[in-house]
Formats: sequence, C-alpha cells, structure tokens
Amino acid sequence: MRRIVFDCERMKYPDTGLYHYCLNLGKHLEKNINLQEENLFFYTPPYEQDWSFDRANHLTQNPFHKYRMPALNGYDIWHGTYQNTNYLPFRNKKIKVVLSIHDLNFLYDEKKSPAKKQKYLNHVQRLIDRANAIVCISEFSKQDVLKQCNTGTKPLYTIYNGTNLLLHPELTPKSYRPKKPFLFSIGVIHRKKNFHVLLPLLKKNTMELLIAGKPDDDHYVSLLKRESKKLGVEENVHLLGKVSEKEKSWYYNNCSAFALPSVSEGFGLPVAEAMSCGKPLFLSRRTALPEIGGDVSFYFNDFNPDHMNEVFETGMKNYNCNGFRDRIQERGRNFNWDRAAKQYLEVYRSLY
Repeated sequence: MRRIVFDCERMKYPDTGLYHYCLNLGKHLEKNINLQEENLFFYTPPYEQDWSFDRANHLTQNPFHKYRMPALNGYDIWHGTYQNTNYLPFRNKKIKVVLSIHDLNFLYDEKKSPAKKQKYLNHVQRLIDRANAIVCISEFSKQDVLKQCNTGTKPLYTIYNGTNLLLHPELTPKSYRPKKPFLFSIGVIHRKKNFHVLLPLLKKNTMELLIAGKPDDDHYVSLLKRESKKLGVEENVHLLGKVSEKEKSWYYNNCSAFALPSVSEGFGLPVAEAMSCGKPLFLSRRTALPEIGGDVSFYFNDFNPDHMNEVFETGMKNYNCNGFRDRIQERGRNFNWDRAAKQYLEVYRSLY
C-alpha cells in the first residue's frame, strides 16, 4: 500500500487562494485515489481536520516542524503544495517529493530589495533540489521557473487548477447589496492586484465597483480611497473585505462583468470562477491571465483610462451581441478539480 502525504499547511490562512487550492485538490485526490493500492494522508493544522472522509488520515502540522520534520518512516510521497514552504522532508531521503510552484511573483515586487529576492529564489531552488518532480499551475509559471531556476533533468509538469463551485448564492441581512449594476473583482487588497486602475471606468459608466478580499496593504487601501474621492466616484466603490462562499457566489452570479487588472498572477483562480457563471471578463494582458482567459476574455493592453473605457464598452457590446456566455462557460469547464486530481495522481504514480 503506497502512502501519500498531501501538505495542507497553508490552510492555516483561510479565505486565501492557497487555502482553497489545498481544500479542493485534497478532496478530489481523496475521491480519485485507488483505495486498493494507495492511502492518502493530509498534513493539516489541528483545526482544519474535519473536511475529509476520515479524520484519522490527518497528520497534525506543528510550527516546530519547520525546524525539524517528523521522521515520516513508511511514507512514499510528500506533496509540497507551496513554492515557499518550510515543510519538506529533507532528512528522510526515502520519501519522493512532488513540489507545486504557483508563481515566482516575488521577483517582480518592486518593494523587495534585490537581496531579499535572491534570498527567496535561493529557498525555492533548495526546494527544487530536494524535489523529484515539479508541477506548475500554468505555462507562464513553468517558463518563469525554467528561466529563473535550475531544474536539471527533473520532470516538470503543468497542471491547471480547477474552479470552485459557486453553489447557493445568497446574501445575508448584513451583506452589502448593490443599488446599481456593478463590476465585481476579488483578491487580497494589495498593490499587485492593481484595482485602482478600474476607478475611471465608473466615471463614464453608471455602475458600482465591488472588491471582495482581505485588506493586505494599508497604504494601498488608502490610495484606493484617495483616488476614488479624487475622481468623485467614492460612493460607488465598496471594499467588501472577506466574504463567505455564499456571498461570493451571489456577487459573481449577479455582477454585470468581472474585472481583474492584476499584474501578478500565477494562474488567476477568480477568472475561472467568473467563467463558470458565464460573465464578461476584463483582464490585464499580464502574467498568466491571457493563458487562462483565452479568446473569451477582453484585455487591457495598458491602463490608460481612455483605452480601458474603450475596451470595456466594446467588450460589453460584443458580449451582449455574440453569444459569449456559452463560450465562456465552455472554456471554464477546462478548469476542473477532478481532472487536476487525476493528473497529480499520475505524477505521484510515476515516482513509485
């Protein structure tokens, strides 16, 4: 019986992309595993052990493990699910390691010094050196890894994320309910998400802008508020903070369009989520977004307000006239957690 450990340490940060990556992929790995030949274990924080079929199949994550991992004797595969993880079995060389790399976005963070970027890159390289197989979540990320790191002869795969099911859309009495048609976006409120470039769209279009996500940069939150006031659109801009899955589903299903002008994405899970609802998609032509958005999305080539308004107005007309909804949903079905789980299982099996 092969014994596989799937690292869910990042689930200690709820309402993040990595939390949902671990949760969804973990559930679908469990669903697709060969029970006659394989046993799946989850390395999880103690308070995140009720979502799988069997609580007994959880190894409890402990912060001290970043200094000294357990012996892990008898396990065959360790899947490290994060490129900056501190939890990898370096001592036990008998365990084969699969490493997921989501992005190398730290290299493009203007706030990080060259020394800090090199420190992060050295850590990623150390993980790659320990890995037996590497999985990237987009071709964009894969090319970044090949350019910036030494992968030697190790197998390097691209496996796209699935999309979260947007079930049971529902607002609570405390939820913000928009009063006008609205543009929706979601992500941590951080400079790299570039939300502020959407504000001029509100001057020419009678709509609200709703942004869901955890505030992660106080200076950027202040900038958003300052710029919206400067443009005279502050009453139509709403930072929702963290939202529940039901609330998120409601906003996706009821928005006029979805926009993600981010300049830093290894995949762009919100794009796949919006696709599942067939919504018009307005994205920056940066990093992995064109790869995920494909030919069913509308792209901002730059962030000049006149250009963005033209893209938005033309895109909305095309969407309403050319049956885009069905094409968008069809592309969205390519991002499927069942498919991703089966592909990861094949990677594990290649190492037995």
